[in-house]
Amino acid sequence: MSGPWSERRMHFVGVGGAGMSGYARAAHALGAQVSGSDRADSPYLERLRADGVLTASTGHAAANVPAGEGVEVVYSSAVAATNPEREAARERGLPERPRAELLGELTALKRTIAVAGTHGKTTTSAMLVHALRGAGLNPGWLVGGEVGGGLPNARWEAGEWLVVEADESDRSMLSLTVETAVVTNVELDHHATYGSLAELHEVFRAFLAAAPKAVVWDRPELIALCSGRVSADGEQALVVPYDAPDPELSAGGSHFQWHEYEVQLAVPGAHNALNASGALEAAHLAGADMPRAIAGLATFTGAERRFQRLGETPAGAVLYEDYAHHPTEIEATLKAARTLPHKRLVAVFQPHLYSRTEQLVRELGQALALADVVAVTGIYPARERGEDHPGVSGLMVAEAAADAGHGRTVYWLPTFAQALPVLRGVLHSGDLCLVMGAGDVNTLGQQLVLR
Repeated sequence: MSGPWSERRMHFVGVGGAGMSGYARAAHALGAQVSGSDRADSPYLERLRADGVLTASTGHAAANVPAGEGVEVVYSSAVAATNPEREAARERGLPERPRAELLGELTALKRTIAVAGTHGKTTTSAMLVHALRGAGLNPGWLVGGEVGGGLPNARWEAGEWLVVEADESDRSMLSLTVETAVVTNVELDHHATYGSLAELHEVFRAFLAAAPKAVVWDRPELIALCSGRVSADGEQALVVPYDAPDPELSAGGSHFQWHEYEVQLAVPGAHNALNASGALEAAHLAGADMPRAIAGLATFTGAERRFQRLGETPAGAVLYEDYAHHPTEIEATLKAARTLPHKRLVAVFQPHLYSRTEQLVRELGQALALADVVAVTGIYPARERGEDHPGVSGLMVAEAAADAGHGRTVYWLPTFAQALPVLRGVLHSGDLCLVMGAGDVNTLGQQLVLR
């Protein structure tokens, strides 16, 4: 679309999500008139209203689409073509725009650093925001979670840089205009989108090929995805490998060497030291003053739902929540939790998507068995339907965890109503409990800390 943003009217279908709410924020900041809807209220939707970004409707209906001509209807990848607001747009001849198209337009307005990867992209993006802000570069950002320090998931700022979390789940990462591409790792996760790891590799190869600069975790299979990249002038494009070997881990975070600098983090786990190393390399390529960037990074206490402390149960167990929903993420999160004081490590896990659960059930069980006690709830379906995956349930994960746990206690608690009283009885003073999953399991965690 062309023309001044102040003349544009945009309606976001699915605006309550982490990504879409950020795009709505950016459009509003640029001067567009913004409205939106989602199937249910969410913290993102509440914050959009509170900040005066838009008037949002709860529930989907044709009447939610503003009257008049020229309204652009922007929809998330989770919104089907049969959605009544999308159908209303087609009946009225209004343009329907996938979120990827709008994100491509936004990234073309600024020098963009896009962070991609199966794991760690939200945290790495948030770390990069803090590093660039610490260096005084005043970046904007569009990230799939609140970036910590009281900052929202998105903000459009006056600085020349924009930090974007690039999503491979629907290939929207290929729609971006990127100066620096960051790749944290590549594992097959979205089984409904990709038929093989090789297919996923080709998407990441295309993502990297479109960026003149790349920051990539120093692993042969990832560096290989950069082969053949050339810049616009025909020269070999820049590839910067990164790593954070042997960080010093403690309950208060980690400490590691990055080039000639000492880096201190306030978030635990070796995986976060690795995320920080990638963020610092990207900040360096952006021209940041590195001592100031490192000082900014030291203030980072975690992105939303990434090892976020919820509080204590009435019995005195300490609760954290994490977005981990893939075996690699679960393993990294549980290992990070082991660095904190605890008598027992209790993992409460909500599987996410029937397709992922079916494909990775054994690996999920093995990762969860790193905890002392495991509880598994029913699957959060998101965009999938249980009837399309007969026989697949959270019980499969509980059984796999029991098989891998060699005598560890494993609970199968299909609903939150069943889980709440059981966990209240299980959790004792000195326990550290991690509530994990990409669905709504955080609500269970919040109930557990209520007195």
